[in-house]
Amino acid sequence: MPKIYTTQARYMLHGGDYNPDQWLDRPDILADDIKLMKLAHTNTFSVGIFSWSALEPEEGVYTFEWLDDIFESIHRNGGRIILATPSGARPAWLSQKYPEVLRVNAERVKQLHGGRHNHCFTSYVYREKTKEINRMLAERYGSQHALLMWHVSNEYGGECHCDQCQHAFRDWLKKKYNHDIKSLNDAWWTPFWSHTFNDWSQIESPSPIGENAVHGLNLDWRRFVTDQTISFFQNEIVPLKEITPNIPITTNFMADTHDLIPFQGLDYSKFAKHLDVISWDAYPAWHNDWESTADLAMKVGFINDLYRSLKQQPFLLMESTPSAVNWHDFNKAKRPGMHLLSSVQMIAHGSDSILYFQWRKSRGSSEKFHGAVVGHDNCSENRVFKEVAKVGQTLEALSEVTGTIRPADVAILYDWENHWALQDAQGFGMKTKRYPQTLHEHYRAFWERDIPVDVITKEQDFSSYRLLIVPMLYLASEETIARLKAFAANGGTLVMTYISGIVNESDLTYLGGWPKDLQEMFGMEPVETDTLYPGDKNAVRYQNRSYELKDYATVLKLSTADPEGFYEDDFYADTTAVTSHPYKQGKTYYIGARLSSQFHRDFYGTLIKELAIQPALDVKHQPGVSVQVRQDEENDYIFIMNFTEKRQPVVLASAVKDMLTGETLAGEVTLEKYEARIAVKAKE
Repeated sequence: MPKIYTTQARYMLHGGDYNPDQWLDRPDILADDIKLMKLAHTNTFSVGIFSWSALEPEEGVYTFEWLDDIFESIHRNGGRIILATPSGARPAWLSQKYPEVLRVNAERVKQLHGGRHNHCFTSYVYREKTKEINRMLAERYGSQHALLMWHVSNEYGGECHCDQCQHAFRDWLKKKYNHDIKSLNDAWWTPFWSHTFNDWSQIESPSPIGENAVHGLNLDWRRFVTDQTISFFQNEIVPLKEITPNIPITTNFMADTHDLIPFQGLDYSKFAKHLDVISWDAYPAWHNDWESTADLAMKVGFINDLYRSLKQQPFLLMESTPSAVNWHDFNKAKRPGMHLLSSVQMIAHGSDSILYFQWRKSRGSSEKFHGAVVGHDNCSENRVFKEVAKVGQTLEALSEVTGTIRPADVAILYDWENHWALQDAQGFGMKTKRYPQTLHEHYRAFWERDIPVDVITKEQDFSSYRLLIVPMLYLASEETIARLKAFAANGGTLVMTYISGIVNESDLTYLGGWPKDLQEMFGMEPVETDTLYPGDKNAVRYQNRSYELKDYATVLKLSTADPEGFYEDDFYADTTAVTSHPYKQGKTYYIGARLSSQFHRDFYGTLIKELAIQPALDVKHQPGVSVQVRQDEENDYIFIMNFTEKRQPVVLASAVKDMLTGETLAGEVTLEKYEARIAVKAKE
């Protein structure tokens, strides 16, 4: 397990978004920044993310001198720069002179200049202007020692419905369907509601004032948006790769909602293939009033493990807040100790950085109250700054963790296209599908046991895992089914759930019952799905215990499967709810109902024992404590974290060395509220 270094740095990155272009009339502020950067134990800064107006105030007029000074001052003080391309927010002159760069929304209304991330990804003019400024940046700064990485644009997302994009979408469809409009009509099932097309020019992107009920169209549009965004990104990086081939490239991914589900605007599994490093912006709503700290920590673990698994290498935390954000409904400050704990969790799950938005609070506009390392008081003595400095000191002691990995025997499959199709499906429970939240509940059973999990996508290699869990795979192509079948046939243990294998890649239902390959694998067939009201009650008996179910219950028809659990009530009482089935060298399980967390704990507890899956370290602790491990060829790096509001005892079966204090930890160790201990243990 050799280390995988994603940048030239052999240490943890600490710093964040730095916007000196907002303070060019305040040289005293810029001088203070350098002093404060040292006090905060920072070493890396993302610069230029929204600086196009400062770099090119008029078309063809460039003012790089201020950026030259920033490169020189940060380099002189031992820091590195992640240099951004500025396409995320364009200058007003560009919108005024070239209105075709402005985005058109789904209602076909052309947007005015303003905000950010509101450009047309198809626009030839915008692509050329972006490539032009990127080339200037690469030529000027590509050989600078301080340049560590390229940060391409910022938080790509959104869609445009202008005429340029309509033409591009039709061209994309022609290529996909081999210029055969009948093939498109067949794939989209357009005879429904008399929506058959006989000319490509009749096709428009989905719109609330037009077509939005053809699910194949909706799905293909989202695929196109991803491909067109990637195409725009590829256009951006042409001069970067040409001039600086050895400088890695990233762009910052996001998460959606307070549940931190994977961002839905783009299929990141496709985007990841074009990046050297995955980075993402994490803003958990710590200390909220609807879930425990540990519940939220579990969700943070899940999304980290997904983004880490996209390239099976360490990722970077590109943005976070040291205190509060300004865009949640309630922007609560992190409690003392939480900033260090939440930062340690990111490292534990595979990050090689803790970077912030923002270094210094803006004086005006929409993010002036967003958390920052340096507040409006310009002070290093407040609580937030001191906690940031403590994180910096901690990271300095963890340099040898940089590049280490997290091997896993267990994988959970998440699929963006499946998520899109399932959400679009007009069936089941419109508010209870909760696909990623369902994955959370399966993930929880392993997170609570400190067993590492990879969250993978359908195109990744399954063969290295002993246990593969596939909840709610509503959209399952024949290719994906064949890959799952091969996994089980070759000795893997496969778990599938209700609402799986319903439609193909065009969102067309399979005819003649459940796909035959799935029937063969599982030795049974789902024949009816019952969608329950929130007040409905039922349960499943499994291994002499009763487990509450909610939302969904599937009636199963068994052939060669073994019944493992049974419904207790309703017209399907005493019929099978959970099955197992030996399949060639492996084994499959089917969970037919949405069951409680306790069921998942017990069900997966049995599988863990049968498969002899072990956590990397033998530790006993109470719920709310998480132990995660990163590894290299010589050592295990152990992160013991208390996500509860009280002291917690942790019992170590073997001695480890605290990486911060140097002391030996053995037997019972007490963690204070929100405390983390980081240790190292040589491999035996």
